[in-house]
Amino acid sequence: MKYRLVCKKCGHVIPSFKEWFAADQVCPECGSNYVEVSYNADYSKLKELYKEDAANFWHYFDYLPLEDKANEITCNEGAIPMEEWDYLEKFAKEQYGIDCKVMVYRNDLNGGTNTFKDVAAALAASVMKENGIKEYCVASTGNTATAFSKYLAKAGIRLSVFVPNCVCEDTVKEIRSYGQNLVISEGDYGAAKKEAADYHKNNHVLISGGNIDPLRVEAKKTMVFEFMRQMGRMPDVYVQAVSGGTGPIAVDKGVREIQDVYPEVKLPKLLLVQQDTCDPMVQGWENAVKAGFPEGYEKNFPSIPNPQTMVSILSTGTPGMFPIVAPIVRKSGGGFLRVKEADLVNIARIAYKERNVLLGPAAAVCLAGFYEALKEGKIQNGQTVLVNTGEGADRARQFAAEVKG
Repeated sequence: MKYRLVCKKCGHVIPSFKEWFAADQVCPECGSNYVEVSYNADYSKLKELYKEDAANFWHYFDYLPLEDKANEITCNEGAIPMEEWDYLEKFAKEQYGIDCKVMVYRNDLNGGTNTFKDVAAALAASVMKENGIKEYCVASTGNTATAFSKYLAKAGIRLSVFVPNCVCEDTVKEIRSYGQNLVISEGDYGAAKKEAADYHKNNHVLISGGNIDPLRVEAKKTMVFEFMRQMGRMPDVYVQAVSGGTGPIAVDKGVREIQDVYPEVKLPKLLLVQQDTCDPMVQGWENAVKAGFPEGYEKNFPSIPNPQTMVSILSTGTPGMFPIVAPIVRKSGGGFLRVKEADLVNIARIAYKERNVLLGPAAAVCLAGFYEALKEGKIQNGQTVLVNTGEGADRARQFAAEVKG
């Protein structure tokens, strides 16, 4: 086997995804659902891959948990261009006297559903196809639901999707267009997750492992490889809107995976952004900062029941990943930022005017985080800032209409 899964809690080794799926995606020794994938791979070959053009994230096949390339499912995702947005650089210089380079990772250019979730869905569909999985279920606030619906349909896998009552109508229409089973909860995301868990238990159907699902993490870690391929270095600062937190978990995994071979690859300062209408991670972080990061600080976070926000894909009111994400953010020297939801349309409108790019509301949250980072002095002279815009506005037509004016 080219890889194995290692339990983060007890160290037990699971030989492959076949055994992982058979164990209902928990460690057979200790019952933990948190594992990492380890590879029997020559990482020195990455430098040769960096010299080549890439059509998609499968460019890094040797470092992904699939045995047979014939099982690859792809819509050309992952190898998306990074663009230098000089208007943001100009703003930083004129308003704050900061000389920085601003690169934008354009997830709206992914060939699947134009979101950050496409790489995760592509790898999940491929690995499940290789291992004969016929049915799956997932709870999602929107983008994961859409991406998994499309990619699993391409793999011939039936999917049951559980979404909260605040789900965007455009998202509902797209999921249904792929012929998958959609269940709209009468409650919030927490209620949708419980319904998905009950479905998993009662029908013996595999369920997404959430933000620490090794399939999601392994796919998204290829961001690190792409940063190195396209920029020749890691960014100093990484900005992302966050609901659960697979992105920062994956960046940390990607850096740790190759650091022995490439010690110059460092974890960037992680700045994670939430809107003020649903900001439990920000509140948890602020509490930790005030208390001086006491032991167990990462377990202290609020829950916001049924958050009222227009950014439905960032509506996780109970941030179950905070205990994992917060220590990674602290290790990076970063932090969590709060932005005003009322500012999002105007921020997206400026991007549309300057770059002719229609960002989705979650991507606007991320971009607002860049401005907030400048305001709070978290970006320094000479730094390269990577802004990970999570999605385009294709499935947020009302937001797009407001942006266009």
